[in-house]
Amino acid sequence: MRRAVCPGSFDPMTNGHLDIIGRAAALFDDVYVAVLVNESKRSLFEPDERIAILEQGTQAMGNVKVEAFVGLLVDFCAERSIDTIVKGLRAGGDFDYEVQMAQMNRTLSGVETVFVPTAPQWSFVSSSLVKEIARFGGDVESLVPSYVLDRLARRLSGPS
Repeated sequence: MRRAVCPGSFDPMTNGHLDIIGRAAALFDDVYVAVLVNESKRSLFEPDERIAILEQGTQAMGNVKVEAFVGLLVDFCAERSIDTIVKGLRAGGDFDYEVQMAQMNRTLSGVETVFVPTAPQWSFVSSSLVKEIARFGGDVESLVPSYVLDRLARRLSGPS
C-alpha cells in the first residue's frame, strides 16, 4: 500500500491546494493531509477550523485523511508508515526552497518527495495572497471554494 502526505498550513485552503490533494489521491492508495500547527505563527484560522475546511473539501475523496501535526514532518510520516511527501510547485522560487526540504527529509528519514506542478489556473494562488486580497475587500471568489469564502468573510469582518 502506497501512502503519501500533502503537508501545509492551509490558512486558508485554496483551490490550488484541493487540486494537488486530488491529484495525489489519484496516485496513492492513502493520502494524509497534514495541517501544520505552528504556535509561534499567528494564523487566521485555528487548526480545528482548517481541518474542518479540508475535511469538507476532501469528503468525496475516499482515500484522504486530514490530521494536524506539530514538529517534524518526517516524524509524522514515520508514525503512519508514509514513504512519500507530495508538494505542489507554483514557480521557480518554490522549487529552490522545496528541493532543500526534500533533500533534508530524505537525509533524515529516507522519505521521498514528489513534486507536482500546480495547474496553470492556480499557479499564482497562495494562502497569503488570498488573505491579503480579502483583507482589503478584493474578490477571491474564484480562488477558494464557497465554504472557505464564507468563513473568510466572517473572520475578516469580525473583531480582531
